[in-house]
Amino acid sequence: MTDIFADLGLSVFERGWLSSNNIFFGATRQVPATVVDTGYESHSGQTCALLARQLAREPLGRVLNTHLHSDHCGGNAALQAAWGCEVAVPAASFDAVRRWDASALTFVQTDQRCRRFSAQAALETGSSVRLGAFDWHVIAAPGHDPDAVMLHQRDSGVLITADALWEERLAIIFPELAGESGFAEARSALDVIERLAPKVVIPGHGRPFTGVAAALENSRRRITQFEADPARHLRYAERALTMFHMFECRALPQETLIGWLAQTPIFRGVVERQAGGAQIDRVTHAAAVVDRLVRDGQLRLDESGTVHAS
Repeated sequence: MTDIFADLGLSVFERGWLSSNNIFFGATRQVPATVVDTGYESHSGQTCALLARQLAREPLGRVLNTHLHSDHCGGNAALQAAWGCEVAVPAASFDAVRRWDASALTFVQTDQRCRRFSAQAALETGSSVRLGAFDWHVIAAPGHDPDAVMLHQRDSGVLITADALWEERLAIIFPELAGESGFAEARSALDVIERLAPKVVIPGHGRPFTGVAAALENSRRRITQFEADPARHLRYAERALTMFHMFECRALPQETLIGWLAQTPIFRGVVERQAGGAQIDRVTHAAAVVDRLVRDGQLRLDESGTVHAS
């Protein structure tokens, strides 16, 4: 795998939560140094430092985003400020970035941070983009995010899947949280990946891997489980979103965390769908979510009533 990456002129910066992985491509005579996905805003200083070390004296010329969730594009503004680089986003998201529609970009719904950046180019499905010395094909990957794309290098069999395929887990299928179709689209993206038959997958989170068949089987099994019991997916999502917030804050008074959950738009929608039309108190539901995370050891509650990310 290392040899393949070296041949392609790419390096993978495997990041911890809250950030996505960053995939760096060195400059050639024809194309500038480029990074795919830029992590979360609070990690932008670290992202800049990682890239500066890799670039040496070369400038960073481009940023490509597989999709515009905050953990994949939160470093864009900092990189543009540091290097004045061009940003290319999926074509379906381009207008929302141009208008900076924070609601359409989901930052309002999740109450996650992303400083405003500008986009100069759109990644059109079916097109190709030159990264290093090779062409990478832009492939639609709806499901987790309806506008998401993957990048495929056919000759080497390397596929950048972002959050369409992870090695062992399944990303939240965000459209389903809004009552829209997402499971079928996620399954379709997995079918596309299977047809491409990649030799190596670079996911949005976690290490690059070669066990593609097993990863596809795991993801399909989880989708089947969620299709059979949509409330299970809603519970999975609210726990993951709560932990994302706690990894950012690290520690919060229990009442503050419960209040944040009860008021965050995406959580309100999740609660309403779990209630199925019945009346449900969001604060009580939020308290139960926090209690379960404490009981399961993912959060720790101290004597003062402060909740800590474990």
